[in-house]
Amino acid sequence: MNFASSILHPSQWSVRIRSTVASTLVIAFCLIIAGAALVLLLAHSLQLSAQDTSDARATQITQQLAERSATELDPSLLSTDSQIGIVQIVSPDHQVLAQSPGTDSGLLSGQTVDPGQSASFGRVEPSDDGDYWLIGRGVTTPTGPVTVFVGADREPVESVVTAVAALLAIVGPFVLGLAAFATYRLVGSALAPVERIRARVASISSGSHGERVPVPSGNDEIARLARTMNDMLARLDEGAQAQQRFVSDASHELRSPLSTITTALELAHRRPELLDDALIEDALLPEARRMCQLIDDLLTLARSDENAHDHHRTATDVDIDDILLAEKTRVAGISDVTVTAAIAPVRVTGDPRALTRLVRNLVDNAVRHAETRIWLHCFHSRVGAHIVIEDDGPGIPEAERVRIFDRFVRLDSPRSRQGGGTGLGLAIASDIATAHGGTITATERSGGGTRFEIVIPTTED
Repeated sequence: MNFASSILHPSQWSVRIRSTVASTLVIAFCLIIAGAALVLLLAHSLQLSAQDTSDARATQITQQLAERSATELDPSLLSTDSQIGIVQIVSPDHQVLAQSPGTDSGLLSGQTVDPGQSASFGRVEPSDDGDYWLIGRGVTTPTGPVTVFVGADREPVESVVTAVAALLAIVGPFVLGLAAFATYRLVGSALAPVERIRARVASISSGSHGERVPVPSGNDEIARLARTMNDMLARLDEGAQAQQRFVSDASHELRSPLSTITTALELAHRRPELLDDALIEDALLPEARRMCQLIDDLLTLARSDENAHDHHRTATDVDIDDILLAEKTRVAGISDVTVTAAIAPVRVTGDPRALTRLVRNLVDNAVRHAETRIWLHCFHSRVGAHIVIEDDGPGIPEAERVRIFDRFVRLDSPRSRQGGGTGLGLAIASDIATAHGGTITATERSGGGTRFEIVIPTTED
């Protein structure tokens, strides 16, 4: 029942069957058109040949009759062959003066033709045994005017045409069957790599790492598809591994402040007199703030991973110089670090909140590592807007200047709960710069320290 239902619904056919049916129908249509054209052309060609032969025979007869009577005509001109079926010479009073031997068809036509004229009478059937294309020519003989009728036999032409049509009718289904079989096998061979790819993809689960689909030989569409799928699987593996590392690192970072808070609360529960301002200010509040900052950073990264193009939706004109001036004022109010600014008017198109977060993360990082001073610069060049943030701290080893933009990477040694960050600030800054089509690099500052430079393309570039 299901098989019959699928046969009756072409939409449920496989690609192999659809291709076979389509190619067979196209070939059948072409064979029918070509066969019909061949039969018609053959019939027309044989008819013209027979009629030309009849006309040539009539011309020969009229040339002799111009000099002699019908009874003196060369007998060979009255003979028949595979094309000439009958010859008849008729007087103006419809008397048969001469005709082909062995024929007794009576008058081929009740009409006569004037001397020097010719006429075609089309198809005639003077008897049950005869079927001709008849032509007539008029001529004046020494004994008077006569009409020469020559009939081209239709039976040989029809026999040849019928035989050819029958042969095409026999060979056609065989050709169609052969074409359908070849198409079915060829399409099956072409789709075999696709089926192997499908089976391999179906066997790959979320826990399978390093699995790849088989790549067929050659450089056709299926081979390119397989290579593209392998590239996709490689990216998925990298993403899954990065996600696992992210979850592991996040769990590790959250465990520490939670353990500190839990331990302090359990101690206060057993000995309430120990829950004083010192415990709250030295243990509970710093760890709670640290955990809030870490959770905020994690949410920022999660939103960034979920939709990396959100910045384009909220894009507007952003004055980078205003952001740097605001950061200069903020740092002066919360830190003893001296801020030196060299700020030029610079405007980019982007997300104001994200760009503010980008600058603030780098400024906080500079303040945390600076000895006495940080520098804030912005300017415009032909490649875009430049934001430069420098500090006079210990600097970053050259081997670590790329890795610091990875998540949960901290170079603080030893790590300080008060001075160290969450290890996510530079990763967030890198993601924001990338989302705006920009780059961020870390180098050594001239004179010692660290120099961060962000380049963001502007609409004028």
